[in-house]
Amino acid sequence: MRIFVAICWWCFLGFTNQLAAQSKADTSIAWNVTAQRSSDTSLVITIQAQPKSGLSLFGFSMGSSLSSSLQIDSLSRPLSATDIQIISGKTSVVQLPDDTTKYNVYSDTVVWKLAVVIPANRKGWLTGNINWLGKMGDTFPSNTYSFRVAVPASAADTTTSGGWWQIFLICFLTGLVAVITPCVFPLIPVTVSFFLKKSETKQAGWRNALWYSISIVLIYTIPTLLLTLIFGDSILYRISVSPVSNLLFFLIFLIFAISFFGAFEISLPNSWANKADRKAGKGGLAGIFFMALTLVIVSFSCTGPLVGTLLGQTSSNGVGIAPVIGMFGFGLGLALPFSLLAFFPALLPALPKSGGWLNAVKVCFGFIELALALKFFSNVDLSYHWGILDRDVFLVLWIVIFGLMSLYLLGKIRFSHDSELKYLSVPRFFLALISLSFTIYMVPGLWGAPLNALSGFIPPAVTQDFNLNNLQYQTSPAPASPSAAAAPVKYTDKLKVPFGLTAYFDLEEGMTAAKKLKKPVMLDFTGHTCANCRKMEEQVWKQPEVLERLKKDFVLISLYVDESTPLPAEEQYTDAEGNFISTVGEKNLAYEKAKFGINAQPLYMFLDTNGEPLSDVRYGYDPDVKRFITHLENVKQEFNRRSQQ
Repeated sequence: MRIFVAICWWCFLGFTNQLAAQSKADTSIAWNVTAQRSSDTSLVITIQAQPKSGLSLFGFSMGSSLSSSLQIDSLSRPLSATDIQIISGKTSVVQLPDDTTKYNVYSDTVVWKLAVVIPANRKGWLTGNINWLGKMGDTFPSNTYSFRVAVPASAADTTTSGGWWQIFLICFLTGLVAVITPCVFPLIPVTVSFFLKKSETKQAGWRNALWYSISIVLIYTIPTLLLTLIFGDSILYRISVSPVSNLLFFLIFLIFAISFFGAFEISLPNSWANKADRKAGKGGLAGIFFMALTLVIVSFSCTGPLVGTLLGQTSSNGVGIAPVIGMFGFGLGLALPFSLLAFFPALLPALPKSGGWLNAVKVCFGFIELALALKFFSNVDLSYHWGILDRDVFLVLWIVIFGLMSLYLLGKIRFSHDSELKYLSVPRFFLALISLSFTIYMVPGLWGAPLNALSGFIPPAVTQDFNLNNLQYQTSPAPASPSAAAAPVKYTDKLKVPFGLTAYFDLEEGMTAAKKLKKPVMLDFTGHTCANCRKMEEQVWKQPEVLERLKKDFVLISLYVDESTPLPAEEQYTDAEGNFISTVGEKNLAYEKAKFGINAQPLYMFLDTNGEPLSDVRYGYDPDVKRFITHLENVKQEFNRRSQQ
């Protein structure tokens, strides 16, 4: 620790000395450089210079040796003077002896601005140099000012950051829920009492409990981080959308559910727990770390399904760091009670005693795991187009599962390992009330009710055979006109869009139609396993004012990034990163990443008939209907403007 502090202090002194040296070398002009995004891919840099009294500063001129110059690192092309716009500054003209050229110089504050193109996902710092030239009397002082400005987050990054907080909060709350499982809850008072009684001082007990909690967080976070660093930030995303991995998750969750019902116990090998327990007995910080590892191992049968669910959901967002944030939140939620109770031991007697209620919690988790297993199988069913778990079949199974869970909570169903329920406690009654209400809520969905609260978790409405809700979108086909585009053909036997919309599922086919119809293109990057895609369709697309615009003003191209249909042999290829592209989904995902530099679903991009973006905004999940309408109107106006040129 002392070495680490010394290194940090040495780096800090070096950095401050560098700044001091720079300041000393360039006190002739007071510089101020800032940056602000004007769009997702455009950055406006503002340069303000204030020469000291008596000094005149040459501007950025072309074709002249008496001028200042600007260099910015990491740009796609070198800057020229034409890129730089003078915003304010009083000029004066100087003329040198034996030189007929007149030069503009600035003796007071001057401000320049320039716009540069920068990727939407670019973060960190932008560095550069200003090689300035001045005039003071008969001398021409010059120097170099080096600057560094932070690159502001794009709109897409801001949305992602908000999503990260949401992911953290959900996983943190799930970690707190995991505390009341039968594998974890009985260990809390024992572990906390151990720290308080075995430590020499109260402060040492607090320190040990805090390190124990930190160790739990590290055990859940570090493996996820290592997977991301070793295999790339999309490894967990590829796993989460893979039909094979979803089928494996279905089997694992099914087995866990059966175990929770009491058929058998699932645990990691006892040798793992025994080895960790032996090392924990050595004491010290290392021993406490292995105590935490022992807890993680012995509680696997309860926490494993929760961790698997969270990893699957956070990875499907397409954001590489999201699973790491999720596991950090889960570990923190699970570990927090251990530290809190160590700091406030008076709360220990208030904890409920272990008993039959813990077994009831475990059985309820069994019902939930069974429902989640069907969700994973639904992902496989949608990817391979089996048609086994259509929306109505899925809802029937969920209604039965949560109906039985309600009966169990009310004491109408008992398993062999359940204790006798003499009376119904208040918490159990309210849990039964919630479960039964949820069951009844799903019933209208059998006839096509939207069920907006479940959009994204249940199969899409287009898979339901009998759907009264869709009758309002069924219209007679309009007669063909000479300017009408060909109807979608490719992949229409497998892929569909809701609400009577017409969509193309192949980029080339859709672009051909857009040129024929002379309409802008709405690219819908979506996926079978994308929960937020279904939410956007149910909560935003379905609104009449949105639906009308999508039908009349745009050509919709829905590109599924997880579609498993093989590409024809002549269309298969190897991309620039060396990945072999053999399926429709892989082709669409490669196009999304290459064209827009982002891997996220949903993503809505708008193109003109030449395939050029109509807006730099990477529009993702946002249930704000008015904002979506405004964006549609803006890109439509831009398309009309380009069409008139």
